[in-house]
Amino acid sequence: MRVVIQENYENMSLWAARYIAGRINAHKEPRPFVLGLPTGSSPIGVYKELARMNKAGEVSFANVVTFNMDEYVGLPHEHDQSYWYFMHDNFFDHLVDMKPENINILNGMASDPEAECARYEAKIASYGGIDLFMGGIGVDGHIAFNEPFTSLASRTGLRALTTDTRIVNSRFFGNDPEKVPAYALSVGVGTVTDSKEVLILINGHNKARALAATVEGSVSHKWTCSALQMHNGAIIACDEAACGELTVDTYKYFLDIEKKERL
Repeated sequence: MRVVIQENYENMSLWAARYIAGRINAHKEPRPFVLGLPTGSSPIGVYKELARMNKAGEVSFANVVTFNMDEYVGLPHEHDQSYWYFMHDNFFDHLVDMKPENINILNGMASDPEAECARYEAKIASYGGIDLFMGGIGVDGHIAFNEPFTSLASRTGLRALTTDTRIVNSRFFGNDPEKVPAYALSVGVGTVTDSKEVLILINGHNKARALAATVEGSVSHKWTCSALQMHNGAIIACDEAACGELTVDTYKYFLDIEKKERL
């Protein structure tokens, strides 16, 4: 596992955006570069920088296919809290060469959620899998909507959201947890870890326990983020505020390793 510690959220976002752009630019195969994407507050800085780079001609999305992590059940595209709306408002609408047909987001209004999830997994497989999956984690360490005690081998499926998650997300729903959908469609932990690379963003002191569990804890479905320890291409990009629960030796180790990476 690689842990890249940046001074603040802005620097973390810039590092992650430039890393992703570098991977896209280095992709010389005729098949598309397949990019997994999250929603939430953590990736917004990354999306802003990638959009700026795209408009400046520093990276092209013409040969990029995207798959989003999740979507609420029961929210139509036009709902301002749907993840379809979030992605277009914060990212896709700001790219000059992203092809709409290359954007894939789970349909939370599907009449048969299980069939929708199976279709999504099959479509990912049809492209040869995901090259790089960017994500964030919750304060309880969940990846996508894979709440604590979700199987680390799970695939895309219907997920019940915990009360804690609905409370955290209620800030987008007028601070009323009852307005937050109780279910979501989500890629599985196994779906994410099948990707060639996984880049997880962790920022803020409220994510410090989750970062420590991801890096130093035991592999356990209590912290689904810990599955990243078993991935050969896992990268954590974090800010200083998120490092508060790491041991001093661990913190110094990753700073030292990254210093050598730059030499």
